[in-house]
Order: sequence, then C-alpha cells, then structure tokens
Amino acid sequence: MPPSSQAPSASASSPPASGAGCVAGRAQITVSPGDPVRRPVCVRPGTVVSLVLSPRTDGKRWTAVRSSAPALVLVTGRQVAADGTAHVSLRAAGTRGGSAEITVSAKEPDLAGTGGVGFTLAVTVTPYAREG
Repeated sequence: MPPSSQAPSASASSPPASGAGCVAGRAQITVSPGDPVRRPVCVRPGTVVSLVLSPRTDGKRWTAVRSSAPALVLVTGRQVAADGTAHVSLRAAGTRGGSAEITVSAKEPDLAGTGGVGFTLAVTVTPYAREG
C-alpha cells in the first residue's frame, strides 16, 4: 500500500533551498499500517499539521507524542479514538526555520511502561525568502 500522505513533502535531510514543495497553511498526513515508520515533511512557518495515525495491527496503542524542538514545532493536541486511531495537531513556529522530530510512542494497553517509538515525523520548517 503506498503512503497515504495528503500533503506534498520534501526530504528532511535536503530541503529545497527555495522552499519549493513545502506545505503552507494546513496539511493532513495520514499514516496507515504498512507505511514507513519515518516520514519527512517540509512546511512553511505557521503551518498547522493534522497527523492521523491509523490503529496498529500489532495491538499496540498510540500513547504519547513528543517534539524534539517544541519552540519550532509544538504539539498542540492529541486524542486517541476508541478504535485506536490517534489524531495529533502540530503547529510550526511563526517565523523560525529549522528541524524537529515528532515521535509517537506505542505500547500494549494493559502493560505499564513507556513503550517504543512507533512513528517519527521529521519536520523541516523552511522560512519564506526575505527581500530587501
């Protein structure tokens, strides 16, 4: 099954210098079972990303979301539906550029502990070019 991202993306390791292909405004990224566990995305400052993680086939539940750089990409909301689908809201900083990793953990619902990282979104925030 091909990845089901509904927004264009660019490589996080080599974002376009001009920012061409970066998402601006709003983006929705859907992750389904069988998709890669790491996905890069390039966004413009101020972009709001809705990350939808389908239920896992291994029985583990999505449990926690963390940003490696909350000043750059902030997790503004997280909700797990009764069917196991996780809905995560992210907001990129208004003017800054840089990179952040959003990690989503998963664990068995009846076991204590932190669980392991089940998905990583590598976000590159590319500012608009300044003229003058």
